[in-house]
Amino acid sequence: MAGKSPARLLPWLGIALAVIVLDQAVKTLIISTFALGDSRTVTSFFNLVRVHNTGAAFSFLAGASGWQRWFFVGLGAAAAAFIVWMLLTHGGQRVFGWALSLILGGALGNVIDRLMHGYVVDFIQLHHKGWYFPSFNVADSAISVGAALLILDELRRVRRA
Repeated sequence: MAGKSPARLLPWLGIALAVIVLDQAVKTLIISTFALGDSRTVTSFFNLVRVHNTGAAFSFLAGASGWQRWFFVGLGAAAAAFIVWMLLTHGGQRVFGWALSLILGGALGNVIDRLMHGYVVDFIQLHHKGWYFPSFNVADSAISVGAALLILDELRRVRRA
């Protein structure tokens, strides 16, 4: 995947599209099956829930007056454009490409929610002994895995230098 040919983007965009499709499919299932606030226990540490997040990660700015919706849509669109440019210029780097593709798919999955609903649909809830991690979704998971891959890729790059 070396070079700057737009055709070199296709595999990376395919990965991002797969994340978007999976994310939106599961969110559609959650919306059609759960009422807002519903929760179903899956294991002793994992529930499926339906939560609407108008903020960012960990509900940051969720209590704002509504402007945050368009701010996060714009931020997601700008990030997507930057990531596509990065994939075009550095798409030959496999781990880096995977990382950016996962982040791109996750970011766009959440942007789609904000455009369609005005909020992001979260449904994965992890907990232990009364402590609850903030609910999240497939898009958030892809962004987190992508961020971890970016860190791993940079550590490997520094180690080689």
